[in-house]
Amino acid sequence: MQKGKPAKKYSQAGRLHSIIRLLEARRNMTLDDLAEECDVDRRTIHRDLNAVQEAGYTLTSEWQEGKKVYSFLSKTRNIPPITFTLNQLMSLYLLRSLGVHLAGTPFQAEIDELFRTITSVLPDRYAAHLERIARVSLPLLHGARDYSSASVFIEGLQRALLHQYRVRLEYAKKGKGNPESYEVDPYTLVFHKGGIYLLGLAHNRTGMRLFALERIRGIEVTRQRFEIPEGFQPEAHFGNAFGLVTDTPMNVRVRFSPEVAHTVKDRVWRPGQQLKTDSEGRVTIEFLAAGEMELVSWILSYGMHAEVLDPPELRQEVKRQVREMRQFYRSKDKKAEKAGKHHI
Repeated sequence: MQKGKPAKKYSQAGRLHSIIRLLEARRNMTLDDLAEECDVDRRTIHRDLNAVQEAGYTLTSEWQEGKKVYSFLSKTRNIPPITFTLNQLMSLYLLRSLGVHLAGTPFQAEIDELFRTITSVLPDRYAAHLERIARVSLPLLHGARDYSSASVFIEGLQRALLHQYRVRLEYAKKGKGNPESYEVDPYTLVFHKGGIYLLGLAHNRTGMRLFALERIRGIEVTRQRFEIPEGFQPEAHFGNAFGLVTDTPMNVRVRFSPEVAHTVKDRVWRPGQQLKTDSEGRVTIEFLAAGEMELVSWILSYGMHAEVLDPPELRQEVKRQVREMRQFYRSKDKKAEKAGKHHI
């Protein structure tokens, strides 16, 4: 508090009114700014900001010149009307169709409500035209995740992500019986192969962790706010990962037959990849990547049309899986043959 400045005696209601007025008028205020204006400490301002959000104001924060500043997404509780061109609406409808993997989540329900709202204010001919446009694209998704059992927990997670609240998760690991408990600062959602994952700082596991949303079995949203580190980039967590696994990276070289060469060279599999086509039409791709099992799965999906050239340990792992797969089918066929002979 500045010297000579008269002390202010605010009730919490008075402080909330003052905080709302200050953020609407000045925006981009730090905790110290607000604490000085209201003559309270930072912890009290933290609690007051939580109360402001619960009152319906959408509070956002960002880093500016090394300081975290707060402002409202809008000056009122509701976001002001937004106008769209017809082309922009068309793009929104196309995006809607790409959200097929959100089925069963509260995100999908809110997207549906959003488009009902848009349609309700459009002239009939525009609404009919846009519904036709919605059928221009057809998303096909194999192996869709079932989020129905975790939907109620995802609602809590959504609130925690918006307001930066720490959560306590009950999470079922693969192949394990009872769920395990995690105390997590939820940073961001990650979308990979039709699945949704939470990337966050797990305090009782000392590090960043990924959680598949369909395996959440319980959630408690605390009132404890957290701050995302300045300069945090979620993509940096995955580094050289071919998918989600971030183990030791390896220099990978795989050669593909002419029959599938066009499907390989038309895609970017990893940043910095190098492609070479030989005189026989075969394509060799080379890149740095981590995640052996994800790489093996990708290579085996091409069957005999993909050959691992490097590294030797990846080549050996692919050979091992092919050998064991062949032995598995041979043993099954032999058992079937014996069973057939007994029935003759």
